[in-house]
Amino acid sequence: MDEFNLHLTGDIHAITAANNLLAAAIDTRVFHESTQSDKALLNRLCPPNKEGKRSFSDIMFRRLKKLGISKTKPEELSPQEVKKFARLDIDPASITWRRVMDVNDRFLRKITVGQGPEEKGMVRETGFDISVASEIMAVLALTTSLADMRERLGKMVIGNSKAGDPVTADDLGVGGALTVLMKDAINPTLMQTLEGTPVLVHAGPFANIAHGNSSIVADKIALKLAGPGGFVVTEAGFGSDIGTEKFMNIKCRYSSLTPQCAVIVATIRALKMHGGGPEVVAGKPLDRAYTTENVSLVEAGCVNLARHISNTKAYGVNVVVAVNMFATDSEAELNAVRNAALAAGAYDAVVCTHHAHGGKGAVDLGIAVQKACENVTQPLKFLYPLDISIKEKIEAIARSYGASGVEYSEQAEKQIEMYSKQGFSGLPICMAKTQYSFSHNAAEKGAPTGFSLPIRDVRASIGAGFICPLVGTMSTMPGLPTRPCFYDIDLDTATGKVIGLS
Repeated sequence: MDEFNLHLTGDIHAITAANNLLAAAIDTRVFHESTQSDKALLNRLCPPNKEGKRSFSDIMFRRLKKLGISKTKPEELSPQEVKKFARLDIDPASITWRRVMDVNDRFLRKITVGQGPEEKGMVRETGFDISVASEIMAVLALTTSLADMRERLGKMVIGNSKAGDPVTADDLGVGGALTVLMKDAINPTLMQTLEGTPVLVHAGPFANIAHGNSSIVADKIALKLAGPGGFVVTEAGFGSDIGTEKFMNIKCRYSSLTPQCAVIVATIRALKMHGGGPEVVAGKPLDRAYTTENVSLVEAGCVNLARHISNTKAYGVNVVVAVNMFATDSEAELNAVRNAALAAGAYDAVVCTHHAHGGKGAVDLGIAVQKACENVTQPLKFLYPLDISIKEKIEAIARSYGASGVEYSEQAEKQIEMYSKQGFSGLPICMAKTQYSFSHNAAEKGAPTGFSLPIRDVRASIGAGFICPLVGTMSTMPGLPTRPCFYDIDLDTATGKVIGLS
């Protein structure tokens, strides 16, 4: 577990380094532009070589092309072209790119930068996110090749110019360097389960903020290795309101891959909670309602499972429900879930005991999945077309949650208008929402309907390739609890083995 979670693939280290290089490039550029003339900026951006000649670097031609400038030598630029090329004129208030680190540190959620005497009073508020919330992680998960990753990294938008134009990583000249930092991270890591089954471990975009799916590259490698008659299982994060919806409408669009079956995992305990069971608090013992038989509570909670089944079936895939059995679950409760799942349209519902019995406990599930894959009767259907407006896409997703309407804040309206003007309205939508409820309210269990979904803000991950509306308040930097796991972790200095992780 220590190797799996700490430093194994290097993905998170590379993402952290690349993300923070871009953050440093942004503040550095704003600083230098504030102290230099247009001509001085050009001279420093294109310094003379040993023969005294100036030239554009390869990445600079990307910006020149974007600006519609076809000239190939710095000295050929007119004063107006020098200004357009050399001065990004970034509006500090529009900068959306934050620094990241792979540590839960609540005190970095909001920070102030630029307080050193050498920064000449260029103070601004920013903050840190957890590394997996970086857009670069989403890029890694959605890329299809090294060349595609290079283009996506270069297209990442970090903010706007004061004229309202998007500023990208390639505008800053850093897209190539980001790709170099990420060149090994694009390779998945081959591991195996305790029973010797191959597993490709690759990418982990924040499922609330990004799309929460494992990488396209790993899926394609797995499909190639499994062959035409093989099966590849890939993860889609949370339930049908987040994981499945983003898997279908974002990942499947970019990968051109079509799933034959979707497995929804359910537990008696979770369904009891959705049926109106007592509050569950991390670290506190479970209420007896969750460990003793209560069929009526389970049946009440199955409305939540039924909504997940209907949402998933709408994409044209067969649904198999895997009931993850606990020792305290009764046969009557398990039968209630199976009956409710079949009534809601599931292809099959299977009780699984793999946690206790390993692969033997999931044989019936495997057989059910195989049959479901062999009996696909319709093509993949997306929830919305890409050529409708940003708002229409948001509202289509909101209806799948059970919402009757959407409320947009003034900030959200402003951002939607700006992204539409900038030409980004054709991108899919990646809703940032709680996983604990179909609604925006984590305490709202079951299958709520008729609520109005609030959109607080809208952000754009142009490199990853989606627009991200923020539903309510979402934290992108977790905090440590009173008793973090590090109390139990140590190293046996005699053997070199890690203690406290299993």
